[in-house]
This record gives sequence, C-alpha cells and structure tokens, in this order.
Amino acid sequence: MKGPALDRLKWRSRRGLLELDLVFERFWKRTGDRLDDAEAAALERLLQLPDNDLLDLVMGRAQAADDELRGVVHKLRSQ
Repeated sequence: MKGPALDRLKWRSRRGLLELDLVFERFWKRTGDRLDDAEAAALERLLQLPDNDLLDLVMGRAQAADDELRGVVHKLRSQ
C-alpha cells in the first residue's frame, strides 16, 4: 500500500495516548510501509477503536476479534 491511503492511515494512527504514539511511531518506521491491502483494512478497523481499547490489544490485555486484526496487532506488538 502506498500513496494517499497510506498517508491517511499514518495520520489516523496519531493517538491521544503517548504509549500508542510510541508503538505506532516504531511500527511506521519499521514495518508500516509494507502493509498489504488486507492488513491496511484491518489497521483501519483497529484505528476505529477508542484509545484505551486499542492499548489493551497492543499490550496483550485483550485479544482481537478475528485473525486479520490479530495479525496486525501482532505486528504492532513486535515492533
């Protein structure tokens, strides 16, 4: 995924919690530019969650609802 759609995802990943901002900053530097369309769609769904719910997923305190979301959460955690 490239171009304006990727730029929108990067913009939407700016969050109100410092912990999430740090996770996404590392993600975009290391992995984010190599997202395929399915991963980008899953990330878009994750970004619709409230910050605290998203943080719970990234920190492993909750589990994502489906495999696509779990795959993106795994990538976020591994950064």
